[in-house]
Amino acid sequence: MTKTSSHTPIHVIGGGLAGSEAAWQIAESGIPVILHEMRGVRGTDAHKTDGLAELVCSNSFRSDDATSNAVGVLHAEMRLAGSLIMRSADANQVPAGGALAVDRDGFSNAVTAALESHPLITITREEVTGLPPEEWDQAIIATGPLTAPSLAEAIQARTGADSLAFFDAIAPIVHTASIDMDICWYQSRYDKVGPGGTGKDYINCPLDEAQYNAFIDALIAGDTTGFKEWEGTPYFDGCLPIEVMAERGRETLRHGPMKPMGLTNAHNPTVKPYAVVQLRQDNALGTLYNMVGFQTKLKYGAQAEIFRLIPGLENAEFARLGGLHRNTYINSPTLLDRSLTLKGRPGLRFAGQITGCEGYVESASIGLLAGRFAAAERQGHAPALPPETTAFGALLNHITGGHIVSDDEPGKRSFQPMNINFGLFPPLEPGTVTKPEGMKRFRGKDKAIAKKHATAARALDDCARWLKD
Repeated sequence: MTKTSSHTPIHVIGGGLAGSEAAWQIAESGIPVILHEMRGVRGTDAHKTDGLAELVCSNSFRSDDATSNAVGVLHAEMRLAGSLIMRSADANQVPAGGALAVDRDGFSNAVTAALESHPLITITREEVTGLPPEEWDQAIIATGPLTAPSLAEAIQARTGADSLAFFDAIAPIVHTASIDMDICWYQSRYDKVGPGGTGKDYINCPLDEAQYNAFIDALIAGDTTGFKEWEGTPYFDGCLPIEVMAERGRETLRHGPMKPMGLTNAHNPTVKPYAVVQLRQDNALGTLYNMVGFQTKLKYGAQAEIFRLIPGLENAEFARLGGLHRNTYINSPTLLDRSLTLKGRPGLRFAGQITGCEGYVESASIGLLAGRFAAAERQGHAPALPPETTAFGALLNHITGGHIVSDDEPGKRSFQPMNINFGLFPPLEPGTVTKPEGMKRFRGKDKAIAKKHATAARALDDCARWLKD
């Protein structure tokens, strides 16, 4: 059935995950949307296509566990809210242990098709070079970490505040057929079975101590891409380049992306690997695997040479080598109000990574909220903010209220990008978590897991009530 609306359209700038989700939420509220996307007219340093919601880094939406993992709770809340991003991810998932990973092309195609076919959404391929004109009385800027310089300059001119930037590195993708499975084996860590998975969802490459040390030496000596004018820009700790981690200590990678725990070499089960490199399925056909945690700023020639030192990847063929792109975000706690509106410019909102959240799902969730807030205002209602006990509310609270000023450096900005985590949720009420009957000692890991379960359950209950109001 064709939908019609007498409302003035809301403009959304940027067709990434946040912008796509914002447009969907607005249109599903019965409000027309004009979605402006510059790809198709002008590309970026990281995108390869002009598809909406293209994934430029990992293909993983991370844990889908809604009982004891914060990002899994956010997944569940988004599904409750009718998220297009989650619907498209669920329809295009590939095996990934306890994580929700997607076929990146299928996912982008699904989002694009849904938005193109919605009768209240108009997609305009053009670059918006400045702030939205005043006649766009309701607009959302969701241009992400690759905001065009002209728009970034316009934001700076309006706000009087400098943007911060950090570098986000892309992991290489390997052709599956080029991996030596006489050396490598399939297994998820601790044999964990996740959505669409079997417990054997990762390809594992084992290294002994000598191989590991040779690999670390090569990483540290590898030729890297220089920062040039952006020298000294901080990295986001959740996406450090592999060689930067190696420089922080010889054992760092063994306790990070190359940790051997929970894995048994199927070819030599009595010998524990000193370190393990994992590769995760990257497309539905299973013909491509990405190197987990191997974001890098190594130059292409160095990448191919160094990564082929990994046992099982000696003859690896790379569908895509790693890369580096600049991420830009605003000082949201000082610039935005609680409904993501720019202070001093009613009706103009920001959403996604440009607000200082990090991660696909986090970006999309902020787009979801911005879209709902804008639609409510267009309908004459005050935006209903999600409870801080929900994943939505916890992340929103971090973005709009997470500015900490140090005592010894008054006025210094310390706001940094953040993934959703249980540390952002309010504490549980005293007495919420009690010792299970029959358990003699209730502390440590058992108590921590119980707290996570209670926090997750509270979040989903409160989210369901918020969505019904």
